[in-house]
Amino acid sequence: MVAPFSIDTYLPSFPSIETEFGVGRALLSQSLAVYLAAFAVSTIFWGPVADRFGRRLVILLSVSFYALASIGCALSGNIHELLMMRVFQGLAASGGFIASRAMIRDVHDAKSAHKAMSLLTLLFVIAPAIAPILGGWLQGAYGWRSVFWFLTGFAFLLVLLSVRLTETLHQDARRSIHPVAVFKVYVSTFKHIQYLCLVFALSFSFAGMFLYIAGAPSVIFGFLGLGFQDFSVLFVPMVAGMMLGSYLSSQLAHRLPVHQTISLGFLLMLLAVVGNLVSVHIFVASPVSVLAPLVVYAFGAAIVMPAIIILILDCFPGHRGSAAAMQGFLQMSVNALVASVAVPLLEGQWLYFVCGQSVFLGIGLILWLVVRRKGWVNRRQIAAV
Repeated sequence: MVAPFSIDTYLPSFPSIETEFGVGRALLSQSLAVYLAAFAVSTIFWGPVADRFGRRLVILLSVSFYALASIGCALSGNIHELLMMRVFQGLAASGGFIASRAMIRDVHDAKSAHKAMSLLTLLFVIAPAIAPILGGWLQGAYGWRSVFWFLTGFAFLLVLLSVRLTETLHQDARRSIHPVAVFKVYVSTFKHIQYLCLVFALSFSFAGMFLYIAGAPSVIFGFLGLGFQDFSVLFVPMVAGMMLGSYLSSQLAHRLPVHQTISLGFLLMLLAVVGNLVSVHIFVASPVSVLAPLVVYAFGAAIVMPAIIILILDCFPGHRGSAAAMQGFLQMSVNALVASVAVPLLEGQWLYFVCGQSVFLGIGLILWLVVRRKGWVNRRQIAAV
């Protein structure tokens, strides 16, 4: 929950931070972009460390470092200091993200891993529902710095909880952290076309929803004309859709082949985009017209996510930490581009957001169809995976 808390909790504070530091929305949006970029780059480091020294150590180190970075954010005196501390937050936050996914595949077979990953996703998506509501309350009561003091306290709580974790990586499964060995593993991921298609299919389809998350200030303040206490209007319905999708994905794990589960999710996202295109040309922007298609999109994305992550990790069964790291790097790189490039370009009109979502889903859907057409996820593989 560290990653969505880091992204969503301070969004209601954007106007207050802009006023105090005397900056515009475009510059402050870079505080989200640099966090995501740092998150992406640091996954390359945490993955091999998790494969060599274990998952528990990575979680303890990354969460402790995150707590210190959050203190730095709370004490920032200008926009440049805040941007720097957000970089440090991103460098730290990815460790737990990578280790937790690898831990699930360490202790579960393929089908139960799908179900466990669905439950993890269910917990993961609760945070975006809580975060902006909590952030709006903290902003109203104590100001924007209190948001980062909350993140500091949350991180220290996680340190205490993580001490009780049991290591899931056996000694005989540990891999070399020598730079040459790590480099060879990462090079192999770029040569693995199936892996890349799966990763980017997930990344771009998720980007269609992340556009609205990163652009939440524009959606709430601009398109809908609401205030900083109203972020729940966007996040609660969207997260409810993701929670239902995660639950359905877990139930389908033992009932449908994985390719059918993923295709169902993509079909729902495609229907949501069509509904969004119709809605933007017929209705004025309102919570119902803007959010109804987005809820369906989030529902479909949450069905796809757990199933496709298992396929991604199983491309490299001997290096799941590194496979999760590269997947995290590429996905967060796409998210960083969404936050730093797409949101500033598209924030002017609701139609622009809808078109951006359509393009992102189109790329993801094409890549998934390539995987299906090539037969990389055939029935024999599905039975094994």
